[in-house]
Amino acid sequence: MSWGTELWDQFDSLDKHTQWGIDFLERYAKFVKERIEIEQNYAKQLRNLVKKYCPKRSSKDEEPRFTSCIAFFNILNELNDYAGQREVVAEEMAHRVYGELMRYAHDLKTERKMSIFKRDEKLNNTLTCAGNRWIIKKKFERECREAEKAQQSYERLDNDTNATKADVEKAKQQLNLRTHMADENKNEYAAQLQNFNGEQHKHFYVVIPQIYKQLQEMDERRTIKLSECYRGFADSERKVIPIISKCLEGMILAAKSVDERRDSQMVVDSFKSGFEPPGDFPFEDYSQHIYRTISDGTISASKQEIGKVDAKTTVGKAKGKLWLFGKKPKGPALEDFSHLPPEQRRKKLQQRIDELNRELQKESDQKEALNKMKDVYEKNPQMGDPGSLQPKLAETMNNIDRLRMEIHKNEAWLSEVEGKTGGRGDRRHSSDINHLVTQGRESPEGSYTDDANQEVRGPPQQHGHHSEFDDEFEDDDPLPAIGHCKAIYPFDGHNEGTLAMKEGEVLYIIEEDKGDGWTRARRQNGEEGYVPTSYIDVTLEKNSKGAVTYI
Repeated sequence: MSWGTELWDQFDSLDKHTQWGIDFLERYAKFVKERIEIEQNYAKQLRNLVKKYCPKRSSKDEEPRFTSCIAFFNILNELNDYAGQREVVAEEMAHRVYGELMRYAHDLKTERKMSIFKRDEKLNNTLTCAGNRWIIKKKFERECREAEKAQQSYERLDNDTNATKADVEKAKQQLNLRTHMADENKNEYAAQLQNFNGEQHKHFYVVIPQIYKQLQEMDERRTIKLSECYRGFADSERKVIPIISKCLEGMILAAKSVDERRDSQMVVDSFKSGFEPPGDFPFEDYSQHIYRTISDGTISASKQEIGKVDAKTTVGKAKGKLWLFGKKPKGPALEDFSHLPPEQRRKKLQQRIDELNRELQKESDQKEALNKMKDVYEKNPQMGDPGSLQPKLAETMNNIDRLRMEIHKNEAWLSEVEGKTGGRGDRRHSSDINHLVTQGRESPEGSYTDDANQEVRGPPQQHGHHSEFDDEFEDDDPLPAIGHCKAIYPFDGHNEGTLAMKEGEVLYIIEEDKGDGWTRARRQNGEEGYVPTSYIDVTLEKNSKGAVTYI
């Protein structure tokens, strides 16, 4: 099947078809360009969406890192990677499909133009040869008519008896001349006709098939190029499907990582004050003034008691109004964070100590670098003056000393807070309550008073009174188990005072959770420590020896 042999007379149709093919190629290129713009705009909008909802946290005030928040941030990161893959698709289409199509369309236009020009040139040569053949043919025809007229004139004069011999001879010469010219034109026409037939045969059987074969190959190559571009258009997106699948899998993993128990524990850790709940208010007897006796001593005693009750009532009312549930009025922030609840104060102090340690490490590294530079200058004076580093070195030393003092001061405050809130169990409550009653300064509610009798009493002691001296040596005897627990999740226990455990491990409970999220446990080998309450399933024995019960 060849265009040159079967479509030899369809010049205009092939011309229109090849032009249509190039136009279709450019139309598909325009389609790819618009698809690229869609992908680019989609990726841009996705990135803007991620940027809009990404957390904007300052160094001083960070958002709580709840698992639901972390999962959402991970989803945003995966979506940002997904947007990057859409950009990769757009770049691949632009380079592999659109750019290739535009270059190929330009080459096709040039090739088609040259083929049509070559066809027109060959056709013009054939038409020129045909024109020459027609001219010679007309000349040969005219000479034949002239020769025929000359022969008729000669025959008429030859048969005329009145014609002279000279006239007859002249007519004969004219006939011979015309006959000779007709023969020459005949030969020229025959040669020209043979040449024209050769050119025509060459045009329709050699030139036209060759040119149309080139146009056919060009059109077939155009079709093949479109097929390759269709495939490349799909491959551009298929290549990124594995990465997009990983992004989607990352989103699913982020959704699975949400832990409601951990988030609840973080809420406790974030807002826990460390204060004990307020105790029972004492009974205030306002009926004492009714039962007056005749005795003056009794009356005077009653007056004194009434005065005490009034004072107590006044302080109690004022205390309840000012610091209900142990919360003090808000005041200016202090350097030691003493205006905060104990637990929040401990976190703030620990955060400040960590920041100071990082600054101290930076200053120490700078000091080491300055000392090395100073040694280099001393060994190679041409490189610099060692004395020029002394002011900077002195400033760094001062900063190190200042930071160490700040760290020591904050660690002292932290030790003070941990000393107040670090103890657990009956002994802690007993010693703390006795200490508070003795000092008569701070109530369990967090209020302050000068009268020790006005303190709100805590839970009654179950094991009698112990002095602070006894508390120091009570830990020599192991505490009795009050129940057992089973580990729901593994716990590494890297921090001091904690106990590592494996999932499914069974431990003894020797102290319940006092509201801080930690339970004291012991292994069978005697190793003790604190484990997260949310990580274990606790079973307490009601009548166990050593169980703590408050009334």
